[in-house]
Amino acid sequence: MNREWSEKNKEIQALLSKGATFASGIEKLIEFRGELFGQVEQIAANYPAEAFWQMPFASADGLHSKTLDYSVWHIFRIEDIVAHEMIAGDRQVFFENGFCDAVRAPIITTGNELAGEAIADFSRQLDHRQLILYAREVMQSTNRILNRLAYPDLKRKFGDDVREKLRATGCVSDDERARWLIDYWCGKDVKGLILMPFSRHWIMHIEAMCRIKNRLCKLARKGADPVAYCGLSCNHCFLGEWCGGCRTAYNACSFATCSPDGVCPNAKCCREKGIDGCWDCESLETCDVGFYVPTNDGAAAAKAHSLYIQKHGKKAFLAVQDRLHERFDFEKTQEILGQDRLEGLRILEEN
Repeated sequence: MNREWSEKNKEIQALLSKGATFASGIEKLIEFRGELFGQVEQIAANYPAEAFWQMPFASADGLHSKTLDYSVWHIFRIEDIVAHEMIAGDRQVFFENGFCDAVRAPIITTGNELAGEAIADFSRQLDHRQLILYAREVMQSTNRILNRLAYPDLKRKFGDDVREKLRATGCVSDDERARWLIDYWCGKDVKGLILMPFSRHWIMHIEAMCRIKNRLCKLARKGADPVAYCGLSCNHCFLGEWCGGCRTAYNACSFATCSPDGVCPNAKCCREKGIDGCWDCESLETCDVGFYVPTNDGAAAAKAHSLYIQKHGKKAFLAVQDRLHERFDFEKTQEILGQDRLEGLRILEEN
């Protein structure tokens, strides 16, 4: 489990355990959930449609053997059911807000009963955009429920009436891989539900989503040109685990994600001109497109990269990047090269 997330969760659970710090614990829990959901949204926004039903670890034994969209579905169906059917005693977001139709899911259950190719087939049928909207609304709805809780509510338990209610909803499959959930949930008090479905469960599955995402990006980059259109080396970029590179469909470069169409202005310009990269452009020296905008801290370094490629080629450029990164990390390398494009070029040529 992600150590930083695990430590944050431990701190939050400790705060929730005492009446004097309960309110602070709820506040920190909601803040932490927002941080984790930011990971989900970043993944959801930056990859092609097929990424969300791919299973790069299909033969593995673990949560990362699922798909990205299945993971989102599973996290938030469980939370929706537990938060509303059990704690709040009202209607699930899935039904109340019409997501039962909008998401286009062939099931209403948690998905525990699905395995192997059935998970991929299920994921293909989902409306990905609506699924993320559903997840966000569930998170927000649960946050409101959390804010209404008082410390004594944590000890509230659930009896056979709740068990029967859950079975009657049809939201938990009677398959042996799923039916245990009802007894598991009802065996906990409110505090136990906050500990698992509302926090630790998120951590486990979002961490698995990050592993899936990292693997998909790695597979996308295999055989792809590792030199970005702007001159950055994808092999050495700090976004290596998030981005498949601007020459693939898994581009999560900062300028791509900030652009309305999800395409970096440098990549767009080069493609329109039919050139391999900015180094092939006669306007390179004076260009202020995309990554080269003067307000970007990395502009001078990126332009120094392209000037070097213009003179010495991409193979030599990647070799000098290897040498520099043996001594410095990405941030320090960019700092060294980024004071001035010509000074950056000189440093590259000396290494």
